[in-house]
Order: sequence, then C-alpha cells, then structure tokens
Amino acid sequence: MQINIQSDGLPIYQQIANQIRYRIAARNLKPGDEVPSIRSLAESLRVNPNTVARAYRELETEGMLEKRRTKGTYVAEQDHQQSIRQRARQLEPHLDTLIMYAVQLGLSLDHVTEQLRERIEVLEKRRTKNKEDLA
Repeated sequence: MQINIQSDGLPIYQQIANQIRYRIAARNLKPGDEVPSIRSLAESLRVNPNTVARAYRELETEGMLEKRRTKGTYVAEQDHQQSIRQRARQLEPHLDTLIMYAVQLGLSLDHVTEQLRERIEVLEKRRTKNKEDLA
C-alpha cells in the first residue's frame, strides 16, 4: 500500500489514517482486504511502529478496520449508510476550504452552488466523452 507522508504539520498517524480512510471510501480497499502489518508499514514508511499502531487503532475505533486474532488487520464490513457517512467525511475538509475561499471572495452561497452545478455538468460531459472514446 502506497502511503505518502508529508511535512505539512499534520501528525503522521493522522496522515496514515486519512489515506487509508480515503482508500476505503473510494473503494480501493474493500471489506475483507488485508492491510499491511503494523511492522511492515512502519518499516516501509520509516516511522515508529507505534505511529502506525495509533492510526490503525483510530480506524478500528471508527469501525473501518478489524483485527483478526493471529491473522492480521482487515478492512471491516460496513453497512451502506456508514459507507456514505465515511465518504461524506472525506469531503468535509475540501468543503471547508471552498467555503473559506468563497467567503474571502465575497461570493454568495447561491453563486457557489451554481458554480458547482456548472462544474459537475462539465465533468460529466468530459467523463461521458472519455467513455465513448474508449469504446
């Protein structure tokens, strides 16, 4: 599993947990998939194993990972509503940034909402065109 650690002030365990959360929410990691052992991930990231253990504990507490005695750590089964909440949680920091910029630029909620709708249409058209090109 490729995890990138940055020196942006966010604690390393949170960076690890956030990236695993994103992979689960994006369904790159599916229920039942095994995640690397604490030791192997710590070695590959060159961090203290306690840092990885803390990230895994946080994800276990949230119900995203589960330990199976003597077998390893796996992505937990999730109900559909929980999955939607987790994906929505991944979007929150980006929404906060968008709101901050909108306020700084003096844009109304209606204006930002209309821009979002327009961008969604553009991206959907682009996605449809790419699918047609591949067919």
